[in-house]
Amino acid sequence: MKIESYRDLIVWQKSMDMAVQIYEFTTNFPATETYRITSQITRAAVSVPTNIAEGHGRSSSKNDYAHFLAISKGSLMETETLLMLSTRLNYLTAKQADPTLSLITEISKMLTTLRYRILK
Repeated sequence: MKIESYRDLIVWQKSMDMAVQIYEFTTNFPATETYRITSQITRAAVSVPTNIAEGHGRSSSKNDYAHFLAISKGSLMETETLLMLSTRLNYLTAKQADPTLSLITEISKMLTTLRYRILK
């Protein structure tokens, strides 16, 4: 299958799924967290697919695209950390978070592979 759009990338599709899951989790976070963890984790989660899309859409250079993928991976690690913090604060259970944490691991591997192939 030829990649004609960032929407064709499985890593983008999976990162969109992850962002939706994060949004769903945060609807149950305490109201006191609205401008703290809730705001930060949703922004980080949304940054993952948006940077994949922006890097793909610019089409200026391989290095530029790889840079956006690196930013995406950093946002992914931020999302993971905040999700783990949320479980420590008992805003959600480990059982609830585990599928999303597994998805984050999968996305991380995909981003690493895509970045490697672009720079190769």
